[in-house]
Amino acid sequence: MLCGRWRSRHRRHEEPPVPAQVAAPVALPSPPAPQDGGNKRPGLRALKKMGLTEDEDVRAMLRGSRLCKIRSRTWKKERLYRLQEDCLSVWFQRRIPRAPSQHIFFVQHIEAVREGHQSEGLRRFGGAFEPARCLTIAFKGRRKNLDLVAPTAEEAQRWVRGLAKLRARLDAMSQRERLDHWIHFYLHRADSNQDSKMSFKEIKNLLRMVNVDMNDMYAYRLFKECDRSNNEWLEEPEIEEFLRRLLKRPELEEIFHRYSGEDRVLSTPELLEFLEDQGEDGATLAHARQLIHTYELNETAKQHELMTLDGFMMYLLSPEGAALNPAHTCVFQDMNQPLAHYFISSSHNTYLTDSQIGGPSSSEAYVRAFAQGCRCVELDCWEGPGGEPVIYHGHTLTSKILFRDVIQAVRDHAFTLSPYPVILSLENHCGLEQQAAMARHLHTILGDMLVTQLLDSQNPEELPSPEQLKGRVLVKGKKLPAARNEDGRVLSDQEEDNEDEDEEEEAGAAEQRRRAKQISPELSALAVYCCATRLRTLRPALPQPCQVSSLSERKAKKLIREAGNSFIRHNACQLTRVYPLGLRMNSANYNPQEMWNSGCQLVALNFQTPGYEMDLNAGRFLINGQCGYVLKPACLRQPDTTFDPECPGPPRTTFTIQVLTAQQLPKLNAEKPNSIVDPLVRIEIHGVPADCACKETNYVLNNGFNPHWGQTLQFQLRAPELVLVRFVVEDYDATSPNDFVGQFTLPLSSLKQGYRHIHLLSKDGASLSPATLFVHICIQRS
Repeated sequence: MLCGRWRSRHRRHEEPPVPAQVAAPVALPSPPAPQDGGNKRPGLRALKKMGLTEDEDVRAMLRGSRLCKIRSRTWKKERLYRLQEDCLSVWFQRRIPRAPSQHIFFVQHIEAVREGHQSEGLRRFGGAFEPARCLTIAFKGRRKNLDLVAPTAEEAQRWVRGLAKLRARLDAMSQRERLDHWIHFYLHRADSNQDSKMSFKEIKNLLRMVNVDMNDMYAYRLFKECDRSNNEWLEEPEIEEFLRRLLKRPELEEIFHRYSGEDRVLSTPELLEFLEDQGEDGATLAHARQLIHTYELNETAKQHELMTLDGFMMYLLSPEGAALNPAHTCVFQDMNQPLAHYFISSSHNTYLTDSQIGGPSSSEAYVRAFAQGCRCVELDCWEGPGGEPVIYHGHTLTSKILFRDVIQAVRDHAFTLSPYPVILSLENHCGLEQQAAMARHLHTILGDMLVTQLLDSQNPEELPSPEQLKGRVLVKGKKLPAARNEDGRVLSDQEEDNEDEDEEEEAGAAEQRRRAKQISPELSALAVYCCATRLRTLRPALPQPCQVSSLSERKAKKLIREAGNSFIRHNACQLTRVYPLGLRMNSANYNPQEMWNSGCQLVALNFQTPGYEMDLNAGRFLINGQCGYVLKPACLRQPDTTFDPECPGPPRTTFTIQVLTAQQLPKLNAEKPNSIVDPLVRIEIHGVPADCACKETNYVLNNGFNPHWGQTLQFQLRAPELVLVRFVVEDYDATSPNDFVGQFTLPLSSLKQGYRHIHLLSKDGASLSPATLFVHICIQRS
């Protein structure tokens, strides 16, 4: 059950809101576009802050270019594109003007910039334009690709190079640089007449821009304290003073002073004491020294091996101070175990970009899935014209794409993010002739990537490891029995949505003929390690590691409920794929945690549908270098395991979270200046049924800038090795469902203890930088 349904709204009405505290973010937000859609002047200040003052490519982008946007054979429109003066967002022209936020995209949301005809759209519709003039901007999340044609090849290269420099500079920006950039961007926007002075009205506008509704009396008192000239205007030194007060983090100052003593700086031994209290593994004086040299901003303090409050803040906001263990962001697990010992990131109906009834199919959907770490993709193959098999959702209005185009996308993009093997799950509806064409395309396009026979050193009684299969592609499909003739055999590899009903009928010859079709020997030969087979028994007489069963979510839940430990033992040796029910017409997802609890490896989800289910999937595969393979806990790998997720035993771990503050939460409605969020935090535990729980804080009224809670939430866990923790921020609403603000999900085993920042993500998984939660985490194991 989704945790959000467990809330009692009547209880929440009785809880008083926690008063807002004024503090600050120290990193760059996602700014809205100027009202006029363009630059009032070149972004020289932003260029200077980013170290790009002399870069001609970026300067050209600031001036803007008229680029042709391509959507179809007939829709090709020239539009003005211009880098905004923040140097972090691009404004673009629309035929019909819309809200300012609908006229921009952000550099930090770009997944890749491709040159030439390197997208499905440009390959299909851009043939009339020379490749040197073409570029594609691919975005993170669900936003469609932007296919563009520049007037000249040089102008196209300016945008390709310029965006690459901006993305690299953004990734490399220190927290101090981000803070400086943030200050000057918002000052420029709030200074309505650009006179470098700020009236109280402009200061109030500034506060609303950064998502805080400060009491007028308090805001004016702060304003007057900084107005040293007493003329009702803040000039540059006074503005800096106002910002310093606004940017204070009282909760961090309190922690810092607790360890620093009277001199208000941390010595190396004092920093070591803090690290030890944090529970940092391998905390030493040498490590403390290294942190000072990395994060301290004051050169004099650095020379004396001292850390100031600014350096302490920079450290806690860095990846080393985040909740996710930095050691788990690269491949750190044993990759030499059999494939069945791993959870494998898997996609259902991968070709779809929307619903499975009438949505478009696209080879770009495979590229996006690979960019999210997916390692098992699905191909629904049907007879196509001209002897060419096509992929689409059969008997629906979804569009069709060529099988060969998808295989080319696999060749070009499958190993960009992860070197570990990709599984092509074929749902085959083709006749023998087009099956042979499928096999031919797989051979000719993939070449040596394709696994066509057992590995030389492979024990036939055991699956190979991800390490052995690096850079290789496996085909999951039906296999002809060795004794059969080469003219094919009656078999079916369709996913069986009606499995439960089918198994109640006798498997007579007539029924078999009704549901079956022939499998070509060419395609059969490619099913080497992933032979698709109906699951008939959980205890076969002989081990069958190369057989893979596909189960609907309903059938999988039935096995979990009725077979329990036997299903887990089966999954310790063989691969099992689980897919959503066909009744999910809008491509909704099921909760994958139930399937992982029983050791199912290929838990396939609709990657095109955002929601808590995909948040869990992203959290499960966030670790181990996001390579798409995560080693299952030992209790799910042992062939004689006694583990049962329905009976996990008594609590073994106490998980305590103190939710302290949040920083720079995004405005949910950028077009309404007075729209300020009332944030609350919910902590969800996803694991075995006995561990699933959620608890939440009170809400804070009218403060998305730096709300303060200071509330402690505690959970008792029975199977912590399977737990995912989901941190959710919502905008409280007393009369309707809360609005989603941001979330972050990760395995409990990768969560660091102590004072940590949690960097929030949007609904579709994009960064909401600099939005963070600041928490204290304690994990006690009995």
